[in-house]
Amino acid sequence: MTKITFTLNGQSRTEEIAEAESLLELLRERCRVTSPKDACAPSGQCGACVVLVDGDKKTACAVPAHKVAGRSVVTLEGLSGRERDALGGAFAESGAVQCGFCIPGMVMCGKHLIDKNPTPSRGEIGKALSGHLCRCTGYVKIVDAIEQAAASLRGESPLPCDRTGQIGTALPRFRGREMALGEFRYLDDLTVPELLHGALVLSAHPRAKVLSIDVSAARALPGVHAVIGASDVPGQRFQGLIYRDWPIFVAVGEETRYVGDVLCAVAAETRELARQAAALVEVRYEVLPPVSSPDEALAAGAPLLHPENGHADNILSTSKVLRGDVQRAESESAVVVEETFRTQFIEHAFMEPESCLAVPPQALDLDGQPAAMLHVYSQGQGVYDDLRQLASVLALPEDQLRVTLVSAGGAFGGKEDLSVQAQTALLAVVTGRAVKLTIDRVESIRLHPKRHPLTMRYRVGCASDGRITFVKVDLVGDKGAYASVGTKVVERACGHATGAYNVENVEVKGIAVYTNNPPCGAMRGFGANQANFAMESTLDMLAEKLGLDAWEIRYRNALFDGATFCSGQKLQAVGLKKTLDAVRPHYLAARAAGKSVGLACGIKNVGIGNGMADVGRAALLINSDGTITIANGYTEMGQGLFTILIQVACTVTGLPPSVFVATVDTADKVPSGMTTASRATVCAGQAVMDAARKLKSALASHSLAELAGQRFDGEFVFDKTSPLGADVADPITHLSFGYATQLCILDGDGKVERVVAAHDVGRALNPKLLAGQIEGSIHMGLGFALTEELIVEGSEIKNPTLRGIGLIRAEPMPAIDVLLIEEPEPSGPFGAKGVGEIGLVPTAPAVANALYQHDKVRRFSLPMRDSSAARALHPQPKRAAARS
Repeated sequence: MTKITFTLNGQSRTEEIAEAESLLELLRERCRVTSPKDACAPSGQCGACVVLVDGDKKTACAVPAHKVAGRSVVTLEGLSGRERDALGGAFAESGAVQCGFCIPGMVMCGKHLIDKNPTPSRGEIGKALSGHLCRCTGYVKIVDAIEQAAASLRGESPLPCDRTGQIGTALPRFRGREMALGEFRYLDDLTVPELLHGALVLSAHPRAKVLSIDVSAARALPGVHAVIGASDVPGQRFQGLIYRDWPIFVAVGEETRYVGDVLCAVAAETRELARQAAALVEVRYEVLPPVSSPDEALAAGAPLLHPENGHADNILSTSKVLRGDVQRAESESAVVVEETFRTQFIEHAFMEPESCLAVPPQALDLDGQPAAMLHVYSQGQGVYDDLRQLASVLALPEDQLRVTLVSAGGAFGGKEDLSVQAQTALLAVVTGRAVKLTIDRVESIRLHPKRHPLTMRYRVGCASDGRITFVKVDLVGDKGAYASVGTKVVERACGHATGAYNVENVEVKGIAVYTNNPPCGAMRGFGANQANFAMESTLDMLAEKLGLDAWEIRYRNALFDGATFCSGQKLQAVGLKKTLDAVRPHYLAARAAGKSVGLACGIKNVGIGNGMADVGRAALLINSDGTITIANGYTEMGQGLFTILIQVACTVTGLPPSVFVATVDTADKVPSGMTTASRATVCAGQAVMDAARKLKSALASHSLAELAGQRFDGEFVFDKTSPLGADVADPITHLSFGYATQLCILDGDGKVERVVAAHDVGRALNPKLLAGQIEGSIHMGLGFALTEELIVEGSEIKNPTLRGIGLIRAEPMPAIDVLLIEEPEPSGPFGAKGVGEIGLVPTAPAVANALYQHDKVRRFSLPMRDSSAARALHPQPKRAAARS
């Protein structure tokens, strides 16, 4: 250990540091300054931990702590009150805060830029942000925020902000200012007395038989309190959201199935000590050849990856859609096209890595009081699913376990499955001490599920007038090692295989296939965007063969009220043609200017459906201090759910937003499902409306103070859907749908210049937050189209870093115009439709179609990294040595 003295936020500090300690570790672990966030340490690739060292911007995770000796370090906590007000207010009011995890680093970047240049241009702001990554926003509103903060610090009047909380206004995000200034505590920011830290031992091979696990050296290390594995699990070791095929720990004698399998977990006095102990665990393997593709998995004689579940082959599930007479329709078609399309593995890249805190009974909890039961703090997308699975693992009744959500720093579907919650909870039970387990970025990329790569064979025909006559599709999804929700993803791809078009004759078959690749599960778009890339590309190919305009062929085939969707459901409240009308002037103007343009429409279900109920429950809890807690079961992970629920409650009750706070905690007993399928706003919003009406009725005869201690419950249940392909008349497969048309405009060099996105949102409950969701979706869609790929070869991940996977940064992002269309949905709160996923469904094919107009190369695989558009966005997936 070495002793150093430095200045932190104007105060002299003397601390003992380890030889390899980073400035970020010094700040967070020794000084308890948590505004700099750890998203990628020690690589310095994302900017979430930016601080100022002697006035220069530095990524704290990449600066050795000893280098700040005698120097001045400034974090958000050290900014002046005037700076904090200007920057915190601007980021909150501009809608720049979604999950918020990356934002403290962005705020420090803004402060650094404004100090040097009080009047920065938008281009200069984008350039300054080049070292930063945001997965939520698409950067548009972050640039807005820094521009607004600069104006405020120059003494200009702030922009008006409607804080009434009424539906249709841009109420700033709940706790957005706290997030911007680093005051909000994410999971890894939490601490309790006598806290232990956890670490994992992951498999060194994608497929290998575990011959032995020797933990003796790890246990002997001073400060280590527990090393646990499969034999320590008191309950059900295999878990899963749909199928129980995913082990919490792989046992001796079993095979590993991917490089993220967990073999052991360690609890020790410090995080570094826990990691040292994990590195001392010795595992002997019999290494086996991995099954690295669906073709290998389907081949005769392929090893069965899940024989314990009675599978006779490696097919997890099969989904089918059969409507009309495809053979007859093909014989009557004027034009037919047939092609095979492929999409890639995509990493979610949420900015906050997986973390969990578990406090056992009688240990001191966050409130300083002994916990009454095992209390697990989770960032997962469904605390009630966490509760069910954790109780099963620990062999505990559910009423002896409490799970509290700590709002996640991004998720996008990647935090639906259990990650580290079960191992953390078991460590807490075994040690009798509170345990926090946070994994690093490389471990995160190895551990959680990815977007499914799909191979899709499309055969599509149309009549001479351009009307689609039939669609025939065969698709195969690489399921990876475990089921996750892959059955539903492939089912969704099949159910959306015809895109946003009215097609009477449909034949679709899809299979989900186990391999030894990383598991694939939920990710924003959930199969619909993969299928849409294929469908929209074939539509442009048909239009070219017939000499039809791309806009016209879409308008002639667009879904409408009463039309039948691919799944067989008859639709209502369809605003698709209005979105086409909205982009038409931009389309015509760009073409008149000689630009290469691409169009694509999109449809995305709201609600899981397909035979599964969509349920929302909420309670308004009247507190003695005059506040009202909105309790619901859906996760806030950056989409703005809490803000929307507050606006719903304000509009119904007439109370101001300052009265309301929002939480998700199983102690409130409002069981709901997973935060998925763009359904949280609809299901939770309807439930809050129900509860708020009851409160409003009570307020007619009582004051809020008189109602203290009371609870007003609300519920929304939609359980009328049929499984995909069910033999029923007029099936209902989903609660509702969202619709969109996007236009991609290229400049003369083939760079994406502008994206025009017209979205039927039903009702814009908060236009600013809604536009931010769409902008962020388009950013993700452009990455999906052009630059992003998790490279998996031989079932090994070759680029497990944020820089390596090809994320797009701020400076090269194109302009985005969001056009909001309101075609009210009867099932939605105030007519709203879910918009969390639809934003990226049309993006990739719109880009592909524009590129074809530019260079006449039709691309059938993603990402289209050979294109001029990809090169202009800078990042390309890069291999890096994975850490075992």
